[in-house]
Amino acid sequence: MRSTRIAAVAAGVALMTGLTACGSEKAGGGGGDDAKGGGSAVQGALAALKKASTATEKQNSAKASGVQKQSAVPGKTLEVKTEGAFDWSSGGIQGEAQVTVAGQQSEVRYLSDGMYMKSAKQTGGKPWSKIDYDELAKQGPSGALMKDQAQNNNPARSVQLLLASGKVKAMGEETVRGKKTTHYTGTLTLSELVRMQSKDLSESDKKALEKQFKQAGLEKEKIDLWIDEDDLLVKKREVAKTAKGTGSDGTVYYSDYGTEVDVQAPPASQVSSQGPGAGAARS
Repeated sequence: MRSTRIAAVAAGVALMTGLTACGSEKAGGGGGDDAKGGGSAVQGALAALKKASTATEKQNSAKASGVQKQSAVPGKTLEVKTEGAFDWSSGGIQGEAQVTVAGQQSEVRYLSDGMYMKSAKQTGGKPWSKIDYDELAKQGPSGALMKDQAQNNNPARSVQLLLASGKVKAMGEETVRGKKTTHYTGTLTLSELVRMQSKDLSESDKKALEKQFKQAGLEKEKIDLWIDEDDLLVKKREVAKTAKGTGSDGTVYYSDYGTEVDVQAPPASQVSSQGPGAGAARS
């Protein structure tokens, strides 16, 4: 259960920032066949998302709250709730959040080199445990992906992903938490998503992830984005399901763009040197 909880906490930052990230050098927009042949409707959607990508990334910080439902076995679902504030001005994600896994809440601090988790059950008599990104990456491609997401990602990346693929459709206007928004949607294959990951993810890890997805029966992911009148991302939903109903379904709401985020590592004397990452992200 502990390794499952650690993996879920690590996934929290990916949920907030966009598990399906692409490198910024690919975010020019309109690369897919749909964009080439879809006419003015697709071009209009791509143009709107390009503005949203720029506007969202420039904000450098925001508050976020989300729920991700993960199912590895049919009929059994693990729910992960995350609420906090995040800053991406330095390139990666830093912030502080409350993460609730199966009803148990932990305080989590995300920094450039790792995550610090504080929970009721202490490790080695100390209140905090550290999940080191480098150690996480050594445990397999899933850990490497988590490290990549934490160190190279921000909320605009989900927008950039649809831009890079060109597979996007405007679904019309909707109200999200009192804000007028335009809803955009797109569906990509899991192979495309892996290929669009940051350049920091090695080729061997990309191939291993593709194999993992295939073995799990995951073929596609549907991405829905809601953009407000200020060209800011205010809601995101990502769904990847197998024919058996397993997979993940995550929704995030963003607000208070530009909020101040000041997060520091806990005092070293309060952090267990016995890393909790073993087994958390093995492939």
